[in-house]
Amino acid sequence: MGVPRRRPEGPQITDGPRPEGPTTRAPLRQPEGAATSQPLAGRTVVLGVAGGIAAYKAVDVCRRLVDAGAHVAPVLTPDAARFVGPLTFSALASEPVRTTLWDSPEPIPHTRLGQGADVVVVAPATARLLGAYAAGISDDLLTATLLATRAPVVVCPAMHTEMWEHPAVQDNLVTLRRRGVHVVGPAVGHLAGGDAGAGRLAEPADIVAAVIALVRAAGEGGARGPGGDLQGRTVLVTAGGTREAIDAVRVITNRSSGKQGYALAEEAVARGASVILVTTVDRQVPPGVAEVVRVVSAADMQAAVMPRAPQADVVLMAAAVADFRPKAPAGRKLKKEDGPPPILLEPTHDFLVDLGASKPVGQLLVGFAAETDDVVANARRKLRSKRLDLIVANDVGAPGVGFEHDTNRVTLLGGDGTESSVPLATKRDIARAVLDAVVRRLPTQGAAP
Repeated sequence: MGVPRRRPEGPQITDGPRPEGPTTRAPLRQPEGAATSQPLAGRTVVLGVAGGIAAYKAVDVCRRLVDAGAHVAPVLTPDAARFVGPLTFSALASEPVRTTLWDSPEPIPHTRLGQGADVVVVAPATARLLGAYAAGISDDLLTATLLATRAPVVVCPAMHTEMWEHPAVQDNLVTLRRRGVHVVGPAVGHLAGGDAGAGRLAEPADIVAAVIALVRAAGEGGARGPGGDLQGRTVLVTAGGTREAIDAVRVITNRSSGKQGYALAEEAVARGASVILVTTVDRQVPPGVAEVVRVVSAADMQAAVMPRAPQADVVLMAAAVADFRPKAPAGRKLKKEDGPPPILLEPTHDFLVDLGASKPVGQLLVGFAAETDDVVANARRKLRSKRLDLIVANDVGAPGVGFEHDTNRVTLLGGDGTESSVPLATKRDIARAVLDAVVRRLPTQGAAP
């Protein structure tokens, strides 16, 4: 999916009478007096509402989008109208609600909505809506609009836990993420009918925050996003520290928070890449990540990365993978009264070596070195021994650097002998510097190897 963009000309959403000719467009009714501080000022958001009990929360989403400066065009499915009145949305939104393909003043309302949108948000997105969208079925105005837009799409699933966990629903979400659809996952909490569990619609404030973050990412990226410098590329990112079992309860791990890996994934999405994130941490996934694979141990990460790496243009190994693991982890909890157990460690398999040895022509392999002494020398040795194209080294003993911090300071060492330092900055800024170095080294798409 692309990122929000403005069109000085061309089709726009209109609430006026049917246009007189093929090029006539009524102007958008933008919110009056919209302040420049409003993060969605000048943006057109199509708000789709599907037929679930959580439809009542979409009223608050609509209000918050308008408050953020967006021009909101609401689209309700017929089932959604059973839960909340269309008049409510017409009163709060920027133009009257639409509910059908057939009673609109425009001859083809779904294309007008899709072409005029900067972002399409569906809240709630029911299991039926997700299935129809993934399968390319357009049997109402909302699904037709989803298929008729090239704007970014944000879906916010809401359903009972059993439905949310059903393999069919999860497969549909994998398909949609792979196509670039942004998913704001459901929360855990009270559901309809007195039940509780996963599947509760995300809070309206969180949904709107995700939309704002998407718009801001596009703005920060400038030419990134559609036509960005990673457009058409696949980027695989690993994040977090692995956990190696001692017994059924205890683990050996490290202090990696995954923040730098997630910042790399977010920046790669902003530049137009299709991103695969292999992670050990339970953090909010950046909007637009195509596939998320959750793992625990070094062996799990190896099993997830190795089959996916050959299809990637760039592999960013930002995870802190354990070097050692207990040789014989206990299958039960070791009891304190039995005394301290002897723990014999063995090396984990360093599959970064395998990635370097089997790297396809044209792929860029980036390693990370978290060091406490002889930082550059140790990183340069790792760069050579593992056949990396680039390594990102940092001194995790320095103040404000590395594990658990929101900031980092790194040295970039290239396989071509180049070396550059990036001063203390946010991890998103570090991610920009790393990906700038990656883009400079990538072969031109379509060029002969």
